[in-house]
Amino acid sequence: MSETKPVKYVNTPICVDFDYTPGKATSNFLRSIKKGQLIGSVCPDTGKVYCPPRSYSVETASPMTEIVELADTGMVYTFCIVNIKFYDQAQEVPYVSAYILLDGADLPIMHLIQECEVEDIRPGMRVKAVWRDESEWTESMENIKYFKPTGEPDAPVGEIMENIRSKSHA
Repeated sequence: MSETKPVKYVNTPICVDFDYTPGKATSNFLRSIKKGQLIGSVCPDTGKVYCPPRSYSVETASPMTEIVELADTGMVYTFCIVNIKFYDQAQEVPYVSAYILLDGADLPIMHLIQECEVEDIRPGMRVKAVWRDESEWTESMENIKYFKPTGEPDAPVGEIMENIRSKSHA
C-alpha cells in the first residue's frame, strides 16, 4: 500500500440563513454598544450583574429590570491561546481569546486580547477596551476591536471568585 498525504481541509461552500430576534434586553444592550456604552442587568435576588443584560435571572428566574452602566475596563478571568489556523481565519496566530470580567459585572464576556505578547497574558491581568472609530459603530460587539493591558497591578482573582460565589448564596 502506498503512502498518501493526509487531507488538511476540504473547501465546502455552505450557507445557513436565519432570522434572529434579540429581544428587549439584548436590543437595549446593542443600542448601548452603538453609543459606546456597556450595560448590565442586576439580579434582584443575588445582586449579580449580568453583561450582556438579561430579562430574567438564569439562577432564580426573577425579572431583571435594574440596568447599570459598566466600565470598559476589567480583568482577564481565563483565556485560550489559539495556535492553529483555520480556514478563512481573520486573526494571525497565535492570538488570545479571553473571558473578561468587566469592572462592576459578575459574569465575564468573551473577547480578544491584543497589544501584548501572548505569553504575558495571565488571569487577573487588567485590560481596557479598544474601540473602533465612532463613525464605524453599529449595534455590534465588533465596536470593540479588542482589549489591551492597562499596565495596572493584577486583580486578585481568588477574592473576585469568592465574591461571586458568596453572591450565589445570598
